[in-house]
Amino acid sequence: MIIRSPFPDIDIPDVTLTELLFSGEPSGAPALIDPEGRITTRRELDESVRRIAAGLHGRGIGRGSVVGLFAPNSPEWVAAFHGILRANAVVTSANVLYTADELAHQLADSGARLLVTTADLLDVAETAAAKAGIEEVLTLDDAPGRPRLDTLPGGEPPPLVTGPGDIAVLPYSSGTTGRAKGVVLTHRNLVANVLQFSRMGRTAPSTVLLAVLPLFHIYGMTVLMNHALHQRVPLVTMPRFDLAGMLRLIERHRVTKLYLAPPTALLLAKSPLVDGADLSSVELVFSGAAPLDGELARAVANRLDCKILQGYGMTEMSPVSHAIPEDRPDIDPASVGYALPNVECRLVDSAGRDADRGELWVRGPNVMTGYLNNPAATAATLDADGWLHTGDIATVTADGVFTIVDRVKELIKYKGYQVPPAELEALLLTHEGIDDAAVVGVPDEEGEEIPKAFVVRRPGARLDAAEVMGYVAARVSPHKKVRRVEFLDSIPKSASGKILRAVLRRRPAMQEVPSGTQPGPPGWARS
Repeated sequence: MIIRSPFPDIDIPDVTLTELLFSGEPSGAPALIDPEGRITTRRELDESVRRIAAGLHGRGIGRGSVVGLFAPNSPEWVAAFHGILRANAVVTSANVLYTADELAHQLADSGARLLVTTADLLDVAETAAAKAGIEEVLTLDDAPGRPRLDTLPGGEPPPLVTGPGDIAVLPYSSGTTGRAKGVVLTHRNLVANVLQFSRMGRTAPSTVLLAVLPLFHIYGMTVLMNHALHQRVPLVTMPRFDLAGMLRLIERHRVTKLYLAPPTALLLAKSPLVDGADLSSVELVFSGAAPLDGELARAVANRLDCKILQGYGMTEMSPVSHAIPEDRPDIDPASVGYALPNVECRLVDSAGRDADRGELWVRGPNVMTGYLNNPAATAATLDADGWLHTGDIATVTADGVFTIVDRVKELIKYKGYQVPPAELEALLLTHEGIDDAAVVGVPDEEGEEIPKAFVVRRPGARLDAAEVMGYVAARVSPHKKVRRVEFLDSIPKSASGKILRAVLRRRPAMQEVPSGTQPGPPGWARS
């Protein structure tokens, strides 16, 4: 049975994201505010976008060219992103915590011709660019020997020749399993999702948003950056997350809405720093990227005296498919609310039949066209009828409120970010003291899902948990670290050799090393 959104379909204009967000005469109203209070007006942003587009065009960047963007949140990041699109090119945005090897994989796989970064990240960027065969690295700020993106010679930007069906962005996602893949999102996908989400997230002249989320992540890209630009409300940028800094920015700029992930909600519910902060301007907290516990949601709402809502999505859906509308705070915050306008859903059981509880399938104009150069992965996730198989188990009420209750996919979601077990298992097996390994997600003391490794030592190897965790930590981004280790005599597998992850998840905790102090949301501060 197809379950449709209770909201009427909205008209999705046949335009590019650039045309949607930058049409008309730009005003002198604030568009972006940096942590020091520097304001970028709509007019100044428009001028920067056009200048960057002209400079890139002069470098031979045009329709179909892919440009890597490897930098923390800033007004310059926003200008670079939209300047690349205005040059008729494609953005592939990368996690600022990536190692050189991780970044090189994304750059090579996406076919990036050029990389944009900052002086602080230049060492990693240059190493990755060299590995990926990219000759030119540009910066958003001053760096010796490197040209700045916004000072490239150019003149007038090129004609806008991209269309709604052209690729706009290539974010990388592990999907339901495996190594990160390029998610092909068109201008139409992004335009649709901005407009779909706007039905759920109303704004007013007094609205101020804070970029707590990294803009390289599709959640921050759509729900914060593009939503703010479309609604003509100011966005305050944070280059990296820290709770005290977030609280100061909320106070200083009278932020009204916080879009965040559950780990930040946990800090708002429990940190003593919140007691000394004036958060009276906050009207709404919206959580996404990972499931939010209902009790935690209510604790945040009570402490901040605000509404708290939840949504659901995937990179493959641009990313939002479900959300609790702002005018429905009566809906259980543990649910993910209604399907967005123009979205259809099915709940399908393991036999492929429609069910009251089953895997959530989604179809709509915001759903990706596929994974880049990976037809097998595309076919495994997106069927011939356009249904995206999310890998998440959901239920739905009679009036259309969805709740995510389980996961059929193997992917671990640590603090809202994806950790593919297969990648960590492959890395563990490169250690000379490890014979076999499996990785699953398990809850920590706060209920957060963390990667746990089950390891079979090579005969005669003197290997402890600390060495295992250190070996992985030195080779991956912080959010991919192994944070529990248990040694086994063998890894349980099926007759076909598939790891029996469900058996491992059910094991009682033993021989574990605690994860210790947990870092803030990934994409911000190393741990």
